[in-house]
Amino acid sequence: MSLTSIYIHVPFCLSKCNYCGFNSYAGLAHLHESYTEALRREMALVGEGRAHPQVATVYLGGGTPTSLSLDLLAGMLEACREHFVLLEDVEISIEANPGTVDAGYLSALRGLRINRLSLGAQSFADEMLSLLGRVHTAAETRETYRLARQAGFENVNLDLIYSLPTQTLGEWQDDLLEAIALRPEHLSLYCLSIEESTPLADMISTGKVPNPDADLAAAMYSWAEESLDTAGYEHYEISNWASAGYECRHNITYWQNRPFLGLGAGAHSFYDSVRYHNVLQPDQYSRLVLAGQSSVAGREQIDCTLEMSETMIMGLRLCQGISFTQFEERFHHPLGTVYGDQIRELVDQGLLDVNGRGVRLTTRGRLLGNEVFERFLRVLER
Repeated sequence: MSLTSIYIHVPFCLSKCNYCGFNSYAGLAHLHESYTEALRREMALVGEGRAHPQVATVYLGGGTPTSLSLDLLAGMLEACREHFVLLEDVEISIEANPGTVDAGYLSALRGLRINRLSLGAQSFADEMLSLLGRVHTAAETRETYRLARQAGFENVNLDLIYSLPTQTLGEWQDDLLEAIALRPEHLSLYCLSIEESTPLADMISTGKVPNPDADLAAAMYSWAEESLDTAGYEHYEISNWASAGYECRHNITYWQNRPFLGLGAGAHSFYDSVRYHNVLQPDQYSRLVLAGQSSVAGREQIDCTLEMSETMIMGLRLCQGISFTQFEERFHHPLGTVYGDQIRELVDQGLLDVNGRGVRLTTRGRLLGNEVFERFLRVLER
């Protein structure tokens, strides 16, 4: 039987971070109960009348899922198990902000059989956390990590952001070395993206803080690659490293362009060759679902040509790249026949490597990934 993954979006936060362009909102605690009831209804609707494949991963993201009470989280997961078939070894991840969960809450999450915790550390420098508008301190990250271990979490991810305005290479090195010293099973390192209409974008446009330096960002990334390799972490995706066996199974679903179901406000799905997404606003989403109406705001049929292109773009993010055999088994066309010209051009430029298994980004290609991905988009535009 085939496998799929489920993403559950919780759009609530204690406050909105200065850099955040995600579909998340502060000050909407009064919607928590109606929203989670709508999520349970959507699970029933999506699961009703069609045989779903087994669910290998569930990911609760946001926003801040742990802004919900434990009772509401428990009800969501109970409905998920009621309407979908979860594998016995299902990976269930939840995102949390340091300093906002205590020992009892973390222990209760383990009691709900949540087995992977992703902490939004972002930095271990308080001045950087303040610039980002985070509500926690570095000390609270260390303490929350300690409490997570005490609660029994054996699979912990730390998110870090680099190329912050005013951040030096030395400051980034301090951040990463402190994270490595904690020995999480997984590390996600994201280059700061300046999102339009965010407070941070306004600060940069008005000159209050400098625009991040692209060359410095590349140096930070290269240093991270070397340091994490020395520390024994496997680099398995452009922005992600893990101890052996602790790769994020849920995110690999996205990178392999495999089917997944998204539940909640603004959540996206890719299933049965159709990509669709829900309305963005949590109150509108709740009203529609609780009234028995569809919350889908748009859908697109994905033909084979588009699916091949997106599979290349997403799959090349993985350090193992694209397998010749798996591509041909999936699309019934050899990879070299479909994209031979693009592959040869990118190999000549030192951005792609071809071996007996398939194609993958070179070290330089990982730094210039967007240039590689654009070549496969242009195939569709012609």
